[in-house]
Amino acid sequence: MTELETMNDLYCIGCGAKLQTTDPTHAGYLPASTLAKADPEGDLYCQRCFRLRHYNEVADVELTDDDFLRLLNALGESNALIVNVVDVFDFNGSVIPGLHRFVGDNPVILVGNKADVLPKSINRRRVTNWLTQAAHAQGLRPIKTILTSAKKGQAVDELLEAIEAERDGRDVFVVGVTNTGKSTLINRIIKQLTGVQDLITTSRFPGTTLDRIQIPLDDGQNLIDTPGIIHRNQMAHYIDPKDLNLVAPTKPIRPTVFQLNPEQTVFLAGLARFDFLRGKKTGFTFYCDNQLLLHRTKLANADEFYAKHKGGLLSPPREGADFPELVRFEFTPKEKSDLVFAGLGWVVVPAGVTVAGWAPKGVDVLLRRALI
Repeated sequence: MTELETMNDLYCIGCGAKLQTTDPTHAGYLPASTLAKADPEGDLYCQRCFRLRHYNEVADVELTDDDFLRLLNALGESNALIVNVVDVFDFNGSVIPGLHRFVGDNPVILVGNKADVLPKSINRRRVTNWLTQAAHAQGLRPIKTILTSAKKGQAVDELLEAIEAERDGRDVFVVGVTNTGKSTLINRIIKQLTGVQDLITTSRFPGTTLDRIQIPLDDGQNLIDTPGIIHRNQMAHYIDPKDLNLVAPTKPIRPTVFQLNPEQTVFLAGLARFDFLRGKKTGFTFYCDNQLLLHRTKLANADEFYAKHKGGLLSPPREGADFPELVRFEFTPKEKSDLVFAGLGWVVVPAGVTVAGWAPKGVDVLLRRALI
């Protein structure tokens, strides 16, 4: 890429990218004519953020894995408090692989965001304990775990109190993978601290924040919003952006119960599949977006049914989409468990039965102790 013409010390307030006027495909592009009319003392947005904020359009930009690795390495080189935001609905798809190796000795507060979409019957303390244990399994040792809803403003005051109690005069880095609601949470914090609303660009599209955004704190330190790390195994990366609302619930999930006989299958649209293989007739409770199609059929003709109806009746994915093959995982839980389709939802499975879960290649299917 040719060297870009950049404006010293001018950054997009929406995504943090340095503003430049020469390459529309690169982060921070702003037409020179627009820049000439802009107030340099005011808030400046790049063209990408402007279109995203006003027209809900998203444009790809050039950011490599090395860019994200460089930003992660900066965590261990800093003396800071790390706030790690994960999607409570998709922990495995939103955990940063190897984060514990990057944070060094810096303390970590784990934030389980999007708690407002969890079923109302769920025990919050149980979810908090599960998140902490799941983090431990990844090598991360959070000093505190907090459930929040950036969208609803739930527990943001509790998070702010924890940050102030633990930061000890240090900078605060907010990190997370794409699509965890990290920038929405930052906006909520800014609004509660200053009254300024929607300063940072947010959307349901993965990868909105492109460079570090620094928000000054009262003591001269900074609250720093970092770019969302690309997690290739997120379900959201495999479907059309117009269908993201089906894998990122915005309302509390309502359970759906199927009474199944052995050798029956339930498709979760065309994105995943649940097979009841062996056991007595029993009820299975499905927790996923309320709008997602659930379709029951016989196991014997499930492969043929999927091949015929994927992209049609079983949609998403959309017809003609480049969608990975479904990969099969078989389980016989010894206790009541959740069969989790990462980023899509889960099925409550009783002890002693044998089931199989299918998901796109690269997306996790796993068992955990039942949360409900």
